[in-house]
Amino acid sequence: MLDFIKKAFSAPEQREKSAEPGNSGEDDLRVATCALFLEIANIDDEFSEKERKSILSILQREFGLSGEHALELAQRAMSELENSIDTWQFTNLINDNYSDSEKIRVVELLWQVVYADGKLDEHEDYLVHKVASLLRLTHKQLIAAKLKVIHGD
Repeated sequence: MLDFIKKAFSAPEQREKSAEPGNSGEDDLRVATCALFLEIANIDDEFSEKERKSILSILQREFGLSGEHALELAQRAMSELENSIDTWQFTNLINDNYSDSEKIRVVELLWQVVYADGKLDEHEDYLVHKVASLLRLTHKQLIAAKLKVIHGD
């Protein structure tokens, strides 16, 4: 299932590991958040180039990473995702460390990934709702995040 994502995020220049400064707790949160982005991008079995670029752009913008570090983070998140049973381990880590406003931001970013290819698939919609529920956000917060992304606020 994740073979295409592996190919999409692997590049010859990324074969050497580089270390991003920061503590491991923050790094684990970034990996968990990125894993949710990757899961939502692949849930419809159509991981597009637009979704890939959207995820890398989000990682660079939101976490202040270089392109190289964003790619490395995506690769690490992909590995964690492959070894997970579901998204609970990622949302649990986020719940333990993020405020409500930070969790809402994660959901906004998930909607950005969903709409990167210009369409909303029923599987994507289901997963965003599930993640929002696991993040203990209300339906009103979920819809507000969606509308913010749709209307470009």
